[in-house]
This record gives sequence, C-alpha cells and structure tokens, in this order.
Amino acid sequence: MRLPLLLAALTFSAASASTLRADVPCGGAFSGFVGGLKQEAISRGHAKADVEAFFANVRHDARTLKADRAQGVFQMPFVDFSRRLISQNRIDTGRAKAAKHSATFERIERQYGVSRGVLLAFWAFETDYGAFQGDFNTLNSLVTLAHDCRRPGLFRPQVFAALDLYEAGAFSPGRTTGAWAGEIGMVQMLPADIIENGVDGDGDGRVDLKSSPQDALMSGAKMLQHLGWRANQPWLQEVTLPQDLDWSKSGLDHSLPAAQWARLGVRPRQGRLADLEASLLLPQGRRGPAFLAYPNFRVYFEWNQSFVYVTTAAYFATRLEGAAPYDAGRPEPGLDGAGMKRLQRKLKARGHDVGKIDGILGAKTRAAVQAEQVRLGLPADAWPTPALLNLL
Repeated sequence: MRLPLLLAALTFSAASASTLRADVPCGGAFSGFVGGLKQEAISRGHAKADVEAFFANVRHDARTLKADRAQGVFQMPFVDFSRRLISQNRIDTGRAKAAKHSATFERIERQYGVSRGVLLAFWAFETDYGAFQGDFNTLNSLVTLAHDCRRPGLFRPQVFAALDLYEAGAFSPGRTTGAWAGEIGMVQMLPADIIENGVDGDGDGRVDLKSSPQDALMSGAKMLQHLGWRANQPWLQEVTLPQDLDWSKSGLDHSLPAAQWARLGVRPRQGRLADLEASLLLPQGRRGPAFLAYPNFRVYFEWNQSFVYVTTAAYFATRLEGAAPYDAGRPEPGLDGAGMKRLQRKLKARGHDVGKIDGILGAKTRAAVQAEQVRLGLPADAWPTPALLNLL
C-alpha cells in the first residue's frame, strides 16, 4: 500500500482508541457476529430484505487487521517524517489544484472559513489528491473491525451508517472501496461523517466523495467546521526563539497570548503573530523547528490523533500558502522505537499516563517527558534523549 493512505488509516485508529467500550458486542464466530448485526439492524427499523442484501456477501478481512496493527511509521521524528511526506511534486500539484479549483476554495472560505491550504494538505496526504483512495472493501473492513474487540464502539455504529447510505443509494456493499479503516473518498471520511457532513458541492444532486473534488472539499470543510474550526483564523506559524526561554512553557498543555510570547522573545519567521492564544510547539526539542500553534491547530487532533502527522499536515498547509521551508535546526539525537518503548515503561513506572507502550512519541509521552525534565532540572522541552533515558 502506498504511504499516504496508510498514514490516514493508521492515525485514524489512534484517534479512536478512546471509543472502546466493554458493553459493545464483539468477537466470537464471525457468522454469529454478523447475525447479531442483522438482528440489531432490523430492530432499528431497517427492512429485513435490505438487511439481508446488505450483509449477503460480507467477509472477514485479515488484511484489514494486519493494516490496523502496522504502526512503525509513526516512530519517525518530525523532520524525517515531514520530509518523507512533503515533496516538491506535492507542493507543485497542490498549488496547481488550488488554481484549478479556485472557485470551490473561494466558496469554502466564504461559507466555512477554512483556508485552502488546510484542505489541500489533507487531500495530498490522505489520497495523493485523489489518485489512490484505497482498495479495501469498505463493508468488509468495517464489519471486521467491529468484530475485532480493540475498538468496537467506534466501528459498529459505522456499519449501521453504511447501511443508511446503502438504503439511500449511496453505498454498494460489493463495490464501495476505501481505506482499511472504512474511510471513503478523496479526503477519507467515515460513513457517519458522510451522512452528517456530506455536501453536494457540484450541484449534481448527490454527494460523491470519490469522483467529485467539489463534493470532497466542501464536505471536508464542513466536517472541520463541525469539529470546531474557527473561521478565518490561523493554525500554525513558524517562530524563532531566544536561547534563555523557559522551556517548561512549551507544549500543547500550556498557552499564552501571542503578545506575551513576543515579550518573551518569540518572533515570527514571516509575517506577524496573530492576536490569539497560542502554544509553543517544539516537535524535536528546543534545538529543532519551532512553531506557535493557535486554537485551530487543536482541531487537527479531532481529525487525527498522531502528533507527528498532525504537525506535518498543519505545516504543509502553511507551505502551500506561501510559508518558507522550516528551519530544521540541529536537534539533539532522539530515541529509536525500542528506546522509546523503554522510556515509556520507565515513565509509566513513575506513575505517568503514557497510553499504550508503542514506541511512538505522542502527546501523553511528551507531557510525561516534560514533567521528568522539570523534576531533574533539565531543559523541559519535552524531547526525549538517550541522556534522559539513562537518568531515568
């Protein structure tokens, strides 16, 4: 599978881990599980004939589960990860798409207040601007993931949302394909999100996220608005920093008015600081790239929970709108996947909530690292190094 779609699906699964509930039916014989879905669908008021036709050829998909468990790419640090995803070709294609669909983007900006760079970045990373939207049978993936007991509370409702789309003539059990996690179309949306946020952007009387850029982009913008996007506000801005900054003020758990950051010596590399609250983001510590993250940056985590993916997508959006390439600096060497797992175990042993021991530097691990750096009198920039691991 090509990288962009793999990223979209993998990070989506991370975002959904909190939806697992013990009372959601899962597991057991697959045929019996499908029988339970049929019974529930009928009890919800769906016609028995529709239910039987919808589930007639559903199959367990081992390839979906294999994709669900592949997480290694998220162990890459921001600089490596972003360089892997952001190519000159993607920048050039994005700008060409912006020009080609200028009228649609202008309509989106008027109606939803979502800047074109934001949607272009998602469009690029999720499906390479629609070129590869996934070849997993969507119904098989959704039912397989609902049957799997890792996150049934997320995927079971999506099966019934797909049934609603089927009854509306907008979903084919045998032919609808997409990402392994059940997302469909150019910007990869789940069935329930399509029902809630789907927009007929081209005016042809239907919502077609697979073939219509207008529908896909308008729907993505509406979903971002639904998730809390603040109209016409920035999301991320690269900054330069003084060497004597109190690094414990960095991180998404802390925010200050931009004017206060300015008084502390934080300066924009381009333009002016926005008159908003902002958090100082140091993806690879105080010696690496530095950004101010404005309130809209947090909406990215409603779409996707991977810190490195979100930061890369938000930065790429600024590049597509004219920002300069970031200053990579000279970050201190970090930890590989095995070292990160050792660190997470040590942090957990000290009482920190780091979530799953997965070797991925996510938000919880960053917060725990920063707390230990403060305790040990180290620069508290939330970047874990071999030296920190040795001290722990």
